Amino acid sequence: MGIAPAESPAVSPTGEQLEFFEKEVRPLLAEHCYSCHSADSKKLQAGLRVDSLAAMLRGGDSGEAVVPGDVDGSLLIEAVRYESYEMPPKGKLPAEDIETLERWVEIGAPWPHEDAPEETATRPEFDLEQRSQDYWVWQPIRSPQPPEVKHDTWPRQSLDHFVLYRLEQAGLKPSTDADRSALLRRVCFDLIGLPPTPEQAERFLGDQSPQALQRLVDELLDSPHFGERWGRHWLDLVRYAESRGHEFDNDAPNAFQYRDYIIRALNADVPYDQLIREHIAGDLLERPRTNPDEGFNESILGTGFWFLGEWVHSPVDILKDESDRFDNMIDVMSKAFLGVTVSCARCHDHKFDAISTADYYSLTGFLQGSDYRQVRFESIEHNRKIADSLSAVDAKYQSSVEQLLVERQLAPEPVAPMKPELAAAIVFDYETLSADQFYQDGFLFGDRPRRAGQSIVAEKDDKPVIEFTSVSAAVSDPFWNGLQSVSETGMNNRSRLANLPRSGRTLRTPTFTLTDGNVACRVRGAGHVVACVDSHRLIAGPLHGETIKAIKATDDWVQLNLNRYVGHRLHLEFTPDENAQLEVSLITQGASKSDRQRLQQRQQSIAAGVEKMASQAREILADELSEIARLWSQERSQLQSQIMHRSRLAMAMLDGTGEDASVYIRGNSSKPGQIEPRHFLTAVSGDDPMEIRSGSGRRELAEHINDPGNPLTSRVIVNRIWHYLIGRGIVPTTDDFGVLGQRPTHPDLLDHLATQFRQDGQSLKRMIRRIVLSRTYQMSSLADPAAVAADPKNLLFHHRPPKRLEGEVIRDALLSISGALDPVQFGEPIPIHLTAFMDGRGRPGRSGPLDGARRRSIYTAVRRNFLSPFMLTFDTPVPFSTMGRRNVSNVPAQALILMNDPLVVQLAGQWADRARSLHSSSEPRIRWMYTSAFARQPTEQELAVAQAFLDSQRDARQVDPDDAELWSDFAHALINTKEFIFLR
Repeated sequence: MGIAPAESPAVSPTGEQLEFFEKEVRPLLAEHCYSCHSADSKKLQAGLRVDSLAAMLRGGDSGEAVVPGDVDGSLLIEAVRYESYEMPPKGKLPAEDIETLERWVEIGAPWPHEDAPEETATRPEFDLEQRSQDYWVWQPIRSPQPPEVKHDTWPRQSLDHFVLYRLEQAGLKPSTDADRSALLRRVCFDLIGLPPTPEQAERFLGDQSPQALQRLVDELLDSPHFGERWGRHWLDLVRYAESRGHEFDNDAPNAFQYRDYIIRALNADVPYDQLIREHIAGDLLERPRTNPDEGFNESILGTGFWFLGEWVHSPVDILKDESDRFDNMIDVMSKAFLGVTVSCARCHDHKFDAISTADYYSLTGFLQGSDYRQVRFESIEHNRKIADSLSAVDAKYQSSVEQLLVERQLAPEPVAPMKPELAAAIVFDYETLSADQFYQDGFLFGDRPRRAGQSIVAEKDDKPVIEFTSVSAAVSDPFWNGLQSVSETGMNNRSRLANLPRSGRTLRTPTFTLTDGNVACRVRGAGHVVACVDSHRLIAGPLHGETIKAIKATDDWVQLNLNRYVGHRLHLEFTPDENAQLEVSLITQGASKSDRQRLQQRQQSIAAGVEKMASQAREILADELSEIARLWSQERSQLQSQIMHRSRLAMAMLDGTGEDASVYIRGNSSKPGQIEPRHFLTAVSGDDPMEIRSGSGRRELAEHINDPGNPLTSRVIVNRIWHYLIGRGIVPTTDDFGVLGQRPTHPDLLDHLATQFRQDGQSLKRMIRRIVLSRTYQMSSLADPAAVAADPKNLLFHHRPPKRLEGEVIRDALLSISGALDPVQFGEPIPIHLTAFMDGRGRPGRSGPLDGARRRSIYTAVRRNFLSPFMLTFDTPVPFSTMGRRNVSNVPAQALILMNDPLVVQLAGQWADRARSLHSSSEPRIRWMYTSAFARQPTEQELAVAQAFLDSQRDARQVDPDDAELWSDFAHALINTKEFIFLR
């Protein structure tokens, strides 16, 4: 259509243009856009109207919708092309309609002069303060007293009063107590995830004392298997996996160290506030918790949870990739610890809860100032003491040398100040870098950069000598040579960073914004430099290889071409080669060759002045310097002999430059808005910028999460414990206490438990013990028909519903009763057993044993793209986000897998073999197998049915009564009963 473009929106459009608009454009807008974006919309979406040109030019939440004459720069066109937003949401417009809109913008967006429609639509209001006042979860935790009840002999714990009070109000009665065998099995599976042994059953069922259950509970809470059972619950909350998913399912090296950490922490009953502190900022604690047996830093391992999510290799939009990773990290942190969906505020203020977009981006700031590393967790605290002692020794002898130089009036000749135009190209100069910007993983580069003229002790011709630093620089110290970092074996880590000896040996610059892609580093030595752009580290594909550059011993400068990343945030990381030294003095961007030559000449002038002073000192102070060198070297050697060279690795955080994040308009990382200072949730502690001592601010964030004034944290964790033990949370939606979640059925009980939890020192085991010893927990699963009629969903907890065991527990129970279970704890994951149907990119190179090396299920590898079919059948969650409440399905595949799975068949045979070896006749075998499987004796009818089955099958097969296959089939039949996989 040959329509001349309008000169500008202010110029009156031609009749031809207006006809085109009225016939082609306005009908499109009216049909597809007005329902959500006009004066007549019931609810105006995104603050945008498209029923007048003025409204389009004004725009909505994401800025102006149309730039007349600029097709590619108009948000409306981006949206209908599905390039950013996808509008209309119900389906993309036909190509000819998109072309019509493009042509309309291209000719200047002509629109007739008319009065804009009167706005009747109301923009959605977001009143955070009003929302926080109106909704229960933001209110302070109260300390309600247990209510008086009529049946006052029923309660055994204070919590029972709250349950019984509600039942009596409804005219209902609680169920009877569970029989002792059901209770025994319930307690064992709930606390350690394993069936009671026949010996445990005999001991408990034979103990009629009132303290019998208490003794059993204490025994199970002290069991090392407790941490394995409750550790599996916890791993659901942090989306634990040992691979990254996506195309190649890359390995997540040493993730298993986090799994072992959480098992140990739960067994040790680490207070919950400490557990939170370790997860949020375990790398920053002044006094980290150490392992009581081996002395290593436990606290730092908690920070690994941040990095258990999915990672993408070669993202085209590297900043969007970071924003997606941060989103998952914020989502998991806020759901797991706070029970609210903060990530729903990524693109706009939360539609329902008192959580703003500003809250969301204030939290991402804590992550922007933090970084990933593989930490040498076994040696870090030991070697930190060595490093502190080394700094003190070096400072002592440097002071002695400095005093001698002052007395003889020896000093390097001053150098003229650097010219401003030359200084403008420098990003970091280690001559002037402040102490709070000196970052490293490990202790290799000392406690600060070396200054030009500073004395050091070195070896020359096998003798210690005093030398003087020629230029100011961060310098690796050969004192630390020989570090050995032990990583998980069998890793298929495709990352190009994997083979670099980085752990505990890496210098990190502060973060800066790249304004010129020409980055050059003044270096000396051998190693590698890595440009970490937008925290991207999985460099394993065709993109981003230019962010890694080798440093050769002959290099004066190493240059990186980072033009792709101009405008992005990044920092540089320097790692020396094994047993090599590396010196870094300057980082520049945009420096020309002549600029670099001038900087190098300046350094050479400084070095010449230092050498002149050094020559004079060696001549005048030869004896004094020789004696200082001898003593200095001697003390360093003594310290060096104490270094812990070998250490295992684990994923953990490393603090970096403190940064506040930009608000991304509508969640779009390509549209940064205003900077949002770091703070906690406004509804809890206001939106004033947080007072941060240094770095990322995660220490302060942990303090806010743990603050007694925060009403979320304690409520969320006691509700989780209640859910795992009773079968449904007081707040049924365990991960969402917000408006879209369900309200608490017993709000006073929830606050009572939260208050007791705090009073008990935030002990998880004490809270579990309190609930398990309650009458509520011990109720039977047999419901009163009248109660079911009045409360069919059991919202008042009038009985304890039967609970199906999880897939991991079913498998562990099979291993246990068969006698195959290997109780060894911890260590590298057992490779997943691969079936013929588990295929695709990233398939592990080797299949694990069918029986998982007889270890508990928590030790089987969790690979995102190759999850166990058995576990998936029984609703083990896909590790993407927090899953505090698993789905519980009842589908034919579960019966089929119990019938046909090769492992089930194998373990059934082994269980039968145990029975045959222990007892010589059928009835004792049957009784022993019932006790093993169900913690009870068979009824006379069950005994008769079992004997009849064995007799009929023996006759049909014409086999001996002790036939292994006969008894294996009987064992398999018991495994396929509902009672085996359900708790009564």
